[in-house]
Amino acid sequence: MTRIESIRARTIPLKADYRNATVSFAGMTASVVAILARGNDGAFETGYGFGSIGRYAQTEMIRERFAPRILGADPSAYNRDGFPDPLLLNRLMRRDEKQGGHGERSVAIGAIDMAAWDLYAKLEQKPLFLSLADRFNGGRFDSSVAVYAAGGYYYDEGERVRLRRELEGYLERGFRSVKIKIGGASLEKDLQRIEIAIATAGSPGFVAVDANGRFGGEEALEWSRALEDLNLRWYEEPVDPLDFEAYKQLGSAYGPPLATGENLFSLQEVKNLIRYGGLRPDRDILQMDPGLAYGVSEYLDILHALETGGWSRRSCFPHGGNLFNLHLAQGLQIGGTEVYPGVFAPLGGFGESVEIVDGRASAPEVPGIGWETKPDLMDCCKPL
Repeated sequence: MTRIESIRARTIPLKADYRNATVSFAGMTASVVAILARGNDGAFETGYGFGSIGRYAQTEMIRERFAPRILGADPSAYNRDGFPDPLLLNRLMRRDEKQGGHGERSVAIGAIDMAAWDLYAKLEQKPLFLSLADRFNGGRFDSSVAVYAAGGYYYDEGERVRLRRELEGYLERGFRSVKIKIGGASLEKDLQRIEIAIATAGSPGFVAVDANGRFGGEEALEWSRALEDLNLRWYEEPVDPLDFEAYKQLGSAYGPPLATGENLFSLQEVKNLIRYGGLRPDRDILQMDPGLAYGVSEYLDILHALETGGWSRRSCFPHGGNLFNLHLAQGLQIGGTEVYPGVFAPLGGFGESVEIVDGRASAPEVPGIGWETKPDLMDCCKPL
């Protein structure tokens, strides 16, 4: 039986001198986590994880609230076949937590959960995608995953030239599809930015746009009328993520795909979205991120609810832009995943060991997630 000896967390800054329509990332932080475990033979193994990007650090919550629940438990409460089971660890962390008000706790638990899955796959001596496939998907997995490069933020200087160069760099790395921000400038200026993206990518079908919930209902409809004839890959989070009535109105008025879900942090919120948000299973994209939403166990429940509700798991493209979600997409055979190849270092991107070929990628075939293939991230984890 394996015993978890320590769970350590620290806050790191992200390298982010840019903004979207609603948030400047200049002061953004995140929590990195290490779980140290010792087996019966006395050998130690460590799993690493972090809270997904965009919600600041939850370090004190991890240290004071959730790690003690695991460390105070008997190893028999969380071991399965001799290994710490992330599903059981997740249950321990959520013990005595009230329903609703998911907020920051879902991110704190998601960070520990990510580290727990890294540890689990390392102990199994498998890449994480294979551990997930074997346990939850009948051993089936995709040989490669559809990925798109997310970027196109607003910069203070050299906006258009910098945007074009950024997107050209993504295409040179092997990406086909890109995503840029809208809503942080006038409609006229953002349409010019979209034109740059289309010209660079070669087709509007290779360009998605993301408003980060910037608009109210009427303004979102106004923008939808300007975007509709462009036939973009998708129009993402035009309104507040919990404004289901506005999504319903947009779904009735806007023909091309909509995308949302990254800021829904629980199964119940996703159920409400598909019940009341008017989204269309034949075209719309769902972007729930386990690193923000309690981890893999909640994500599995979300996939079940979606499929029960008439959705395909291929409609899912998680937010987060990291290596963990590449494993998730490959092992659970969902639609694909976002990548941050040029932003949000050291958490974003897949690292140099993952090659992008014609817009597709495969997770590294090393035990665990493969964080050790990202030296900049491991430098942040060393103090743990």
